[in-house]
Amino acid sequence: MTRLFRELAALSMFLLASTQANATIVRFQMADGTRFDVNLYDKRTPATVANFLAYVSSGAYNNVVIHRSQIGFVVQGGGYTYPGSLPFGTVVERAAVTNEPLLSNVRGTIAMAKLSGNANSATSQWFINMGNNSANLDVQNGGFTVFGEVTAGGMAVLDAINALPTFPLTSSTDTWPLRSYTTADFNAGVAPTGLNLVYATTVSVIDANADSAASLTPAANTLLSSSSSGGSTSTSDSGGGGAAGAVSLVLLGALALRRQRRAKMA
Repeated sequence: MTRLFRELAALSMFLLASTQANATIVRFQMADGTRFDVNLYDKRTPATVANFLAYVSSGAYNNVVIHRSQIGFVVQGGGYTYPGSLPFGTVVERAAVTNEPLLSNVRGTIAMAKLSGNANSATSQWFINMGNNSANLDVQNGGFTVFGEVTAGGMAVLDAINALPTFPLTSSTDTWPLRSYTTADFNAGVAPTGLNLVYATTVSVIDANADSAASLTPAANTLLSSSSSGGSTSTSDSGGGGAAGAVSLVLLGALALRRQRRAKMA
């Protein structure tokens, strides 16, 4: 009887684990106390997920800054860190990962940024789709690899970030979102601090189960195979040139080389 009970208990635990299986879940703990979680598509985009998790496990994304925000389009990070004072640090890039454009760039998904004209150039930078960008990003530059989705409630945090005013901290085309920072501050050359910047103090795995559950039903990228253009138009997330006095000077040294190889998208 005891043996039968143990076997039934083991079977129950197995069935429970099977029904609760999820893809790896990663938490972005933001400096302001908010957070959002991302459920990764381990089985659908294994190379991209492995690449992303390598940065996570090494701590490369600790204090990672959101350096680009365009309303209704994207919120982007993965390139720079905030070490507690300016200038910014940079995320050390690993080898580029092979493109896996199987899924669609719809609202709430996370995808890899890459260089224009090179489909297999994604390294450390990622972006969250703030709108349905499938018509553009599913076909541009070989398609942008979607490798996870923001879990329930997380988009409210990202929508709040996306609504913040943005500033060209290091070039005229930058869109760095900042809190409690004004155009007057920018024009006066006031350097932003950790209270102004939007960054995640930690990015960590909170559920390491690598089984993509049947309940996750990401939209497929059906546009790439039917497109012959490949999407030729793209713009950088930043450009050359200077910004206002003191702000530009304090940031320029750390970012000058990085700007030459920024990840791009339309």
